[in-house]
Amino acid sequence: MNNQQIVVSLTFTDEGKKKFADATTRAHEKGESIAIYYDGDFISVPTVQSAITNGQAVITGEKTIEDAKNLASTIRIGGLSVELEEIRSNVVGAQLGQDAIKTSLFAGLIGLILVIIFMIGVYRLPGFAASLALLTYIGLECIILVGFEVTLTLPGIAGILLSIGMAVDANVIVFARIREELRDGKVVHTAIENGYSKALSAIIDGNVTTLIAAVVLYALGTGSAKGFAQTLAIGILLSMFTALFITKWYMKAFYTLFAKDKKWYGVGRELKTLQIAQKKKVFFTISACIILAGFVAMGVHKAGGEKALNYSLDFIGGTSTSVTFPEDYSLQEINDTIVPDFEKVTGDANVQVQKVAGGNQVIFKTRTMNVEERQELCSLLMKDFGVEETSIQAETISSTVSSEMQRDTVAAVIVALILMLIYIWLRFKDMRLGAAAIFALAHDVLVVFTVYAVLRISVGTTFVACMLTIVGYSINATIVIFDRVRERLEKKKKDTDLQELTNRAVTDTLTRSLFTSLTTFFMVFTLYIFGVSSIREFALPIMAGIVAGCYSSVCLSASFWLILRKKFPPKHDDSGKYARQKKAADKAERKAQHEKEVRAKTVI
Repeated sequence: MNNQQIVVSLTFTDEGKKKFADATTRAHEKGESIAIYYDGDFISVPTVQSAITNGQAVITGEKTIEDAKNLASTIRIGGLSVELEEIRSNVVGAQLGQDAIKTSLFAGLIGLILVIIFMIGVYRLPGFAASLALLTYIGLECIILVGFEVTLTLPGIAGILLSIGMAVDANVIVFARIREELRDGKVVHTAIENGYSKALSAIIDGNVTTLIAAVVLYALGTGSAKGFAQTLAIGILLSMFTALFITKWYMKAFYTLFAKDKKWYGVGRELKTLQIAQKKKVFFTISACIILAGFVAMGVHKAGGEKALNYSLDFIGGTSTSVTFPEDYSLQEINDTIVPDFEKVTGDANVQVQKVAGGNQVIFKTRTMNVEERQELCSLLMKDFGVEETSIQAETISSTVSSEMQRDTVAAVIVALILMLIYIWLRFKDMRLGAAAIFALAHDVLVVFTVYAVLRISVGTTFVACMLTIVGYSINATIVIFDRVRERLEKKKKDTDLQELTNRAVTDTLTRSLFTSLTTFFMVFTLYIFGVSSIREFALPIMAGIVAGCYSSVCLSASFWLILRKKFPPKHDDSGKYARQKKAADKAERKAQHEKEVRAKTVI
C-alpha cells in the first residue's frame, strides 16, 4: 500500500506515438522537460526520464486523486482551436447598483401607500379589505422570490411594482359589481356573492391575456427582459388569488363581525349614460393625429441623418458607457471636452451622446470596446474629470447578439398577438370583438411608438418588455368592456338600440377603467420620479401606454365593435333566446335568494 502512487497514464495514436518518441528522445538527450500547455498556461512540466517509443507514458507527482483527474480531463479536452470573443458584458459599479435598488424599492413603497389611500378613500371598507389583501400579496411574493431563489434585477423590481398596481384591477372590477348589486336592492351578503360571481369571467380573461404576454416574453426574451417577465407572471397569478380568495375572505369576515349596513360599502349613484359612440369620429381623429405625429418625428430624424428611433446597443451592437460626473455639463461642453477622450480610446469619431435629464449622468455610445480599452477610458475619466470608478457603468453587446434580439423581439410580439387572438376567440366566439380588441391594441402600441420617436427614448430590451406589457394591459382593459358588451347582448331585446347598448356598457365599466389606470399609474409614476435612468426609460413609455390603454378601451374599442357589428351583422338574431335564458336565470336566482333569506330568518 505504501508503494502505491498517483499517476496519469497516456496512450498515443500511431501518429502521436512517432511525434512523442522524437520529442522525448531529444528531451532526454539534452536533459530537458516536456511541458503541457493549455490556453496560455503551463498545467504540468514532467521530467523525461527516458525516450518513450512504445506510445505509452505516465505522469507522476500528482498529490491527490482530484489533481490527477483534473490533469487527465484537461489533456483529454485539449487546447481550444478558436479565440474567445466577448459578445456581451455589463459592468456596474457596486454603489450604482445599490442605489438603483434602494430608489426602486422606495418608489414602490410610495406607490403602495398612494394605492392604499386611494382604495380606502374611494371604496371604504372594501378598499380596506383590498389593502390588507395587497399587503398579503406582497408577503407571498417575497416568500416565492426567496423560496425559488429568483434573481432580482431592476426590470424585475419594475415587474413587481407594476403587478402591484395591476393587482388592484381585480378588486376594482369586483367592487363595481357589488355596488351595482346594492343599487339594485340586493342585501349586502347577496351583493358580495353576486359581485364576485359576475366579475369572475372578466378577471380571468383580463389576467390570462396579460399572463400570455409575460410567458411569451420569458420564453423569447433575453437578459433583463426575462427577469421582468418572471416577476410579472408571478404577480399576475398572486393577484388573482388574493383578489378572488383573500379579499373575499376579509369581506365576509367584516360582514359577519359588524359591516351589514350598506353605508360601509360606498354604494354611490349610477352614472348617466355617456354618449361615447356618437362622438367616435372625434376620438378617432384625435388618435390619428397623435399617431401621425410619431411618423412625422421618425421622418424628421431620418431626414436629419439619424435613425428613425433611438436604437440602443441591444439592437445595433457596440459599447454604452454611462458616467455620472461630479458636476453638470452642457451638451456643448460634453462634445468639446469629454468626447475627445472617447475618440482617443476608440480611434473612432462616431460617438453618440445622450444627456439624462435631472442629473449629471451622460450616456456615450461607441463602437465595441474590449476590456483593456474600457479600463483605459475609465482611467482617463477619473484623471481628467474626477469621476469615481463606481459611477461608471459600461455595457458591451456584439452585433450578433443585437441581430438575435431584433429577431426575438418581432417573434415575441407576433406570438403573443396570435395567442391572445386565439384566447379571445375561444372566450367570446365573436371575431368582431377580436378585431376590435386588436384595433385598440394597435392604437396603444402606435401611441407608445410616438412617445419613443418624439422623446428619443432608447429602444432596447426593455422596449420589448414595455410593448408586451402594454399589449397585455390594453387587452385586459378592453376585455373588461367587451365582457359587459357580451352581458348586455345576452339581455337585449330585438328592438334594443345597439348604440345605446354600447354606450351603457362603456359607462358601466368607466369607474373600473379610470380607477385601475390611476392605481397602476401611481406605481409606475413613482418609479419614474424616484428610479434611476434605466428605470425611467422603462417607466415613461409604460405611463404613456396606461393612458393610451384607458383612452382606447373607453373611447375606441366598443365604438369600433359597433361599426363592425353594423357592417357585418350576425346571420341569426338570437336576442329572444338570450332574453329567455336571462329571464329563467333571474327567476331561479330570486327563488334561491328568497329561500336563503327564509332560512336565515328561521335560524335567527
